[in-house]
Amino acid sequence: MPTPAHAPAWRHGLQVFERGWLSSNNVLLHGEPGEGAVLVDASHTLHAAQTVAMLHAALGPERLDRVVNTHLHSDHCGGNAALQRAFGCRIEIPPGLHGAAQVWDAHALSHGSTGQTCERFIPDGVLSPGEVLAVGGRRWLALGAPGHDPHSLMLFDEREGVLISADALWGNGFGVVFPELDGEPGFDDVAAVLNLIERLSPRHVIPGHGAPFYDVTEALARARRRLAGFHADPARHLQHGARVLLKYHLMELREQDGADLREWIAATPLLGQVWQRLGRPEGTVAAWGERVVQSLVDSGALARRGRTVADA
Repeated sequence: MPTPAHAPAWRHGLQVFERGWLSSNNVLLHGEPGEGAVLVDASHTLHAAQTVAMLHAALGPERLDRVVNTHLHSDHCGGNAALQRAFGCRIEIPPGLHGAAQVWDAHALSHGSTGQTCERFIPDGVLSPGEVLAVGGRRWLALGAPGHDPHSLMLFDEREGVLISADALWGNGFGVVFPELDGEPGFDDVAAVLNLIERLSPRHVIPGHGAPFYDVTEALARARRRLAGFHADPARHLQHGARVLLKYHLMELREQDGADLREWIAATPLLGQVWQRLGRPEGTVAAWGERVVQSLVDSGALARRGRTVADA
């Protein structure tokens, strides 16, 4: 249903569905009569039925015309296929991985290298940096936001000062810089995108995870401090990335036998790359992975239940 009339101007025609950390937030952009709505990001495959039900309730008689993905990590595009089936909508993605999505190259799309779940979908088109997404009388400029993901987009409504920032800026940081885990530079891209956001001077930011926020100056300062720490100690970022990948995996499975988890760690290409870049600690990737798991248990992010490791 449309945003209530008493909502602040920046929220008119817009609904934000804040999701838990396995899924990304969804932003529903309602259209003018007969135009159709647009959904920004589709969350995770495991929550696809919930996403479909949520949209049926929010749309009422309005049709869903398009789903636009800010980037193709599994927590942002995993629900695409279910939404295509349920609503017959178009799927538009950033252009950099359009070919990989067409043939479903799971490694290029990152789902294979990270060992993550994502149901296959077929994109219908692309949304490129510099293009404008016009819906509901609002104009959203697509902006390239490399760093967390080389192909990521943000969307900016200059008139209302609203930025859909995806994982380029959160209230308390930004997403893991995946190119750096792959051995490619990414920190400078993160810095450039933070500078871009500062120049845009948004008054409201809708992040890919967490609640919308308004104190953009403080959020940028926190992100820059975090980035400076990673710049100064790249190994710290590598270790952070490994912990995130393991935590995410257990959020997907909820729990896993410890021996099976060690096998998964040894078989996951990106974890193997991180282990090598750290100097092959503990002698094997599985032994190192066990130490990372224990650090997550010690911090309360995971729990051991006999032989099983579980999300906490």
